[in-house]
Amino acid sequence: MSLSRTRLAAGVGLLALVAASQASASAFYLQEQSVRGTGRAYSGEVADKGVASLWWNPASIAGIDRSEVYLGLNGVLVQSKVSDTGSTITHPIPPAGLTTPVGGANTAQKPIENGLVPNLSGAWKVNDKLSLGLLVAAPYNFTTKYNTASWTRYDALKSQLRTINIDGVVAYKVNDLIDLGVGFTAMRASAELTNALPNISPLQPDGVQALKGDSWAYGYTVGAQLHPSKALTIGASYRSKIDQKLKGDVSVAGLLAPIPAANNFNVGGQAKITLPWIANVGARWAVNDQLTLNGSVSRVGWSEFDAIRIAFPGAATTVPQNYKNVTTYAVGLDYQATPKLTLRTGVQYDPTPTPDIGRTARVPDGDRMMYAVGATYTATDNLKLDAAISYINFDKSNINRTDVTATGSTVNLRGTAEGSAVVLSTGARFSF
Repeated sequence: MSLSRTRLAAGVGLLALVAASQASASAFYLQEQSVRGTGRAYSGEVADKGVASLWWNPASIAGIDRSEVYLGLNGVLVQSKVSDTGSTITHPIPPAGLTTPVGGANTAQKPIENGLVPNLSGAWKVNDKLSLGLLVAAPYNFTTKYNTASWTRYDALKSQLRTINIDGVVAYKVNDLIDLGVGFTAMRASAELTNALPNISPLQPDGVQALKGDSWAYGYTVGAQLHPSKALTIGASYRSKIDQKLKGDVSVAGLLAPIPAANNFNVGGQAKITLPWIANVGARWAVNDQLTLNGSVSRVGWSEFDAIRIAFPGAATTVPQNYKNVTTYAVGLDYQATPKLTLRTGVQYDPTPTPDIGRTARVPDGDRMMYAVGATYTATDNLKLDAAISYINFDKSNINRTDVTATGSTVNLRGTAEGSAVVLSTGARFSF
């Protein structure tokens, strides 16, 4: 096996995993961009008014009465389990084609780490029609970690993705019927990924390969709200796809003879991927002075993620993918219990875009149901305090992936993933 071929294989494998982690952002997409929204399972955000709905609709701040600032914190507590159901490895040594179990610890408890998701946004009223907004969000953040002896080690050890999304927004109230908004998006993404690399002989210890990379990319968001009556608001928005070009360093260490020592290396590379567009439509209907019903549908365009296009020193390649578009549904309600206290609840169905064949231990995801409750307390004329809690149940799913490693071994990963999450959210909205 030549040095250049080994480098290319390792680089392709690692850079593809960066894209796979990002491409499953719908599975690990953090909707927790509004504490108020969490309380009703995000069923009314595209049709609601105010700074707390900026992530879902840039038109939400058109015609606001006063300038606003919002700050939220969301604690994500995850229970998860990933189990081996018969993973195997075939080493490229005599006797040729000998297949054995991968071995190692056959159950990984809590591989998905807990996290804290902050939100910050502001809206400035220029006049009765024009408003300007700024949103800082972290929509695609997650970390999974496995023990070095785990059965997943040749597919995944550490997977960490961090993003910062910044939107600058202009919103305009055309008339009493129509509000419009448009925003410019800048997103920074950074990733760190590691996995074990088998040597040619099963008697030799594993090597390791790793990647660190980051990039900035840009897009836009547009939205509108229609007010056919004082009781009914209909909202629609579109967040564009974002083309990321992740640049980083790939390293391989621990490869032993008969592989040449020079095949342990550190080299640069990049991968081009596309994060999907998101289209939202929803409505809020005030049944009376106390009760408001909410509903929304979101379509996530994961079909944009058709391939991973990789450039590496001296070579380039394209890795096809099989992610699918998904549609999320949510319903909920707001109830004005007292002049100062608003109660909320909601439910959401959120399917996974990950394919049944090819699902990786880095992204052990399944279809999910979300159940939420929340409240807002008006502390003063200028200050509103929000709190919410949600429970998310993940359907049990299969991990089913086959890869040929940079050292020529074939790994058939077979397992199951299951889990649940609780999200605890608190925030404040200040107007001036």
